[in-house]
Amino acid sequence: MGQFLMSLIPWGTEAIIWAQSFRNGFLDLFFRGVTLLGEEEFYLLFLPLIYWCVDKGIGIGLAYVSLSSVYLNSVLKLIFRIPRPSDPRIVHLWTANDPSFPSGHAQDAVANWGYLAARFRRRAFTALAAVLILLIAFSRLYLGVHYPQDLVGGLLAGVVLLALYGRPAATLGRRLAGLPLAAKLALSVIVPLALLFLHPADTGGAYPAKRAATTMGAILGMSVGFTLEEKYVGFTVDGSWGRRALRFVLGMAVAATFYLGLKALLPTGVAYPLAIALRTLRYSLVGLAIAFLAPWLFMKAGV
Repeated sequence: MGQFLMSLIPWGTEAIIWAQSFRNGFLDLFFRGVTLLGEEEFYLLFLPLIYWCVDKGIGIGLAYVSLSSVYLNSVLKLIFRIPRPSDPRIVHLWTANDPSFPSGHAQDAVANWGYLAARFRRRAFTALAAVLILLIAFSRLYLGVHYPQDLVGGLLAGVVLLALYGRPAATLGRRLAGLPLAAKLALSVIVPLALLFLHPADTGGAYPAKRAATTMGAILGMSVGFTLEEKYVGFTVDGSWGRRALRFVLGMAVAATFYLGLKALLPTGVAYPLAIALRTLRYSLVGLAIAFLAPWLFMKAGV
């Protein structure tokens, strides 16, 4: 498979050059904006928005789908290790240093927007989701950071992930729902930590990988948070849109405090194993703040 993908690089290079033959200032700005919809900062805003303000159950499912997609994409990139486009004729309009195949933006777009389309089941939203998926995928080609085969691989990986989050995930969820609180909390910690160490070393040989620490730390914190929220808080997504907007502002203030505050407070320049442990802790606490602490504050504040 790896050799086949490498053989496609000359063709993929020509496809990028063709896409960039339509370049102009407006399209450069437009596709830079589109590709931002696949960045970590966007999802840090988008996932809590769904969970806090739109639909609690869909928000929980979306969090798992989204973070699992990032983790899976990182594993696949490190398996194939296809280099990024580097032909001197290509204009690089975005910075990307990790392996090229499959496209994380394309995969995550299918996972996130496809999941939402499947849950909301409205034709207009499904059409919007399809357009966004295609635009996000194409933006990576236009910006010169992915070959078309990377986009195809990402789209297919996203579809496979969605299939796994269909009936199998629903069945697993029903079984886990009957477990005691202690068992749920134990699984919330053990499974993400196991996946952290099952993730391959990054391109520089560092192990555990930073991307694994980020995603599994967030899943650990959110899993614990969702479990505690269900048991002790039980907030509901209702009220006027003004009330929901206030809830979002308050929640994001909490999330930003943990996200930025921990980044500033935790020590840097430490040995790599400690750095990974601190990174996992940081994202775990951010996940816990989003899933549990913010809803607890909503209830206390009456929003």
